[in-house]
Parts: sequence; C-alpha cells; structure tokens
Amino acid sequence: MKLNQYFNKFFQSNQSSGVLLIFCVFFALIIANSSLGTGFQQILDYQLGFENVDLKYPLSIWINDGLMAIFFLLVGLEIKRELVEGELSSFKNASLPIFAAVGGMVVPAVIYSIFNSGTEYSNGWGIPMATDIAFSLAIISMLGKKVPASLKIFLTALAIVDDLGAILVIAIFYTEQIHWIYLLLSVGIVAVLFILNFLKVTKLIFYIIPGIFLWYFLHHSGIHATIAGVLLALSIPTNVSKIKISPLEKLEHTLHFPVSFIIMPIFALTNTNITFNSGMVDGLFNSLGLGIIGGLVLGKLIGINLFSLIAVKLKVSALPQRSSWSQMLGVGLLAGIGFTMSIFIALLSFKHEVDFQDEAKFAILIASFIAAISGYVILNLSSKKRRKRKPRSTRSTRRISSF
Repeated sequence: MKLNQYFNKFFQSNQSSGVLLIFCVFFALIIANSSLGTGFQQILDYQLGFENVDLKYPLSIWINDGLMAIFFLLVGLEIKRELVEGELSSFKNASLPIFAAVGGMVVPAVIYSIFNSGTEYSNGWGIPMATDIAFSLAIISMLGKKVPASLKIFLTALAIVDDLGAILVIAIFYTEQIHWIYLLLSVGIVAVLFILNFLKVTKLIFYIIPGIFLWYFLHHSGIHATIAGVLLALSIPTNVSKIKISPLEKLEHTLHFPVSFIIMPIFALTNTNITFNSGMVDGLFNSLGLGIIGGLVLGKLIGINLFSLIAVKLKVSALPQRSSWSQMLGVGLLAGIGFTMSIFIALLSFKHEVDFQDEAKFAILIASFIAAISGYVILNLSSKKRRKRKPRSTRSTRRISSF
C-alpha cells in the first residue's frame, strides 16, 4: 500500500481519531513527568491575545475555552441533525439521554457527599458529576461498527446534557461573580441567531460572525464559553431542501477533520499535563479519592442506568435502537470518564489548597482510566454476544462522526 493511501485509510477510519487521542494522553503524561515538563507548562502558560479588548489569556485557556467551543459546535450540529431527522427525532428516544444525564449527575454527587459530608473536602461534590465528552466518544469510536450508531448518538446527547448541567453547576455554585450585562448580550445574540433561522437565512457567514460575538460575551459573563458552540449549532438551518445539502450538513462535514485530528489531540496534550507526586497516591485512599472514584465509576453507572430503567419502564423513553441493557452498562461506565470538566471543578472547589487539587487530579485520572477500560471491555463483549445471536443483515450500517 502506498504511503498516501495508508494515511487516507487512517484518517477515514472511525477508530483512528480515538487511537490518536489515547496516544496523546500517554505522550502528555510522559512529557509532564520528564525534564521537558517545565518547558511544556511554560508554553501552556504563555499569554496570547489582545489586551485592548480583554482577550489576552494563557494558551491553555484558548485551547479549553476557544478550540473546545468548535468541538462543541460540531457535536451540537450532529445532535441537531439527529433531533430533526435521525435517531433522536422521536420524543421517546430524545428524552432518554436527558433522564440518564440527570441520574448521572445526581447519584455521583450523592456518593461523593456520603464520603465527604462535613469534611474539609465537602465543597468538591460537583467533581464526579461531569462526563468528558471528548474522551468518552474517543473510546466508543474505537469500537467502530461493533456498537450501534444509536448508542453512540445516545452517549453524545447524554454527554452534552451532562456538560450543560456541569456548566450550570459551575455558574451557580462555583462562580464568584456573573457579569449580567455580558450574559444579557449573549441572550440577545442567541435571539438574533434564531431569528435568522426563522427567516430561512442559509449563508453560514451570517451565523458564524454572531457566533464569535456570542463566544466573547459568554466568556466574559463568567459562564463556561464552550456552551456557545452548542447554542450556535442549534441555530444552524438543516433540512432546507431534500436535494441540496443543508448549511448544517455542510458545516458538519467541514469541521469533522480538523476537530478529530487537530483540535482533539491538542486538547488531550494540554489537559493530561499532570505531574505525579507521592501525595497523589495517598489521596486515593482518603475520603476525597474514594468519593471521586466511587462517584465517577459507580455513581455514573448506577445513576445513568437506574434513571434510564425508570424512564423505559414508565414508557416515557425507549432504549436506543438495536441496543441492550448490557451495552447501556458499558455506556454508563464510559460516562464515568470525568477528566477535563472534573479537573476544572476540582480547581474551583479547592482554590487555595494545592495539595487537595493534586489529590483530586490523580483520583480523577485513575477513575477515568478504570471507567474507560471497563466500559470498553463490556461494550466489546456485549457486541460479540449480540453478533452471535443475530444475523449480519440486522446490524446497523448507519454512519456517525467519531471525534
């Protein structure tokens, strides 16, 4: 096989972006714990931007708040397409990720509080509530066609609702001050975007430019700016014509490659820059570590599946097509990959306690590793059992973007 054909095959594979992301995680951990660690951190702390418009931040902030807004834009585009014409177009299918996400936030917070109520770690109850959408989708994408597309869509929708919930928790409980003028300006921009949609404006530039201002205003309001990507995505027109490609599909296709193979690897390199020390290991066995690991691994698993079971039994929701409860267990575990948002909440929870921050980071890393491995194994085993029971023709062939 020629070299260019090999690269084309790699970049077109659903699994390749997940493999690249995992490689970046381990590479970043090696760098952080080597002689290159200090220099790498200095690069991440380097200030970029323009002071006259209050947009000068460290490189790491530009990556987590700027580039990740583009990632959320792509994910939001896919969710909207599925809501309008795909797997989530029925209320029963669309409601399940919401119920599951609520359970996946409430139960982990309760488990953490059981371990830490009344202790010096009590303020960290929000740490195990968050699902890292990027890493969870990277793991499930590595399974390729072994997992039905509907289950990947379910995890995507669940993770978005979960992240929106985490952003609300941060805004209400962990943000010292909300700048209401910027927030009101953000609401105004959102209104303009949906008016453009209502007027059937199809030129993408008329959405992208207000979307940039939306990001700016949200970022200065004190609310996590990545939500701008989701709000922008929901305003992009779709299904305008059965023949002509819609603006949503056009933008989704344009963003897929740079998000999967540029933005997400950079994100992984930035956010796994964790330097190990001896105190981190000790932190796994105190109430902080047990609360985080118990919340992310068991809390997510129990909360997502318990609330999903209740919704299905009450006939309010339905399981994703061609999926099983054993696969739902695997998804519940993958949702326990907390990582970036969990680390962010940990930093906010223990602003003046660096030792607590380090212990929390290591516990999140271990919990995410356990959740990723166990979720992958369960999904892989359950898919093998289903393939043995069902003929090949019944398996889903629908394509879904991998990140």
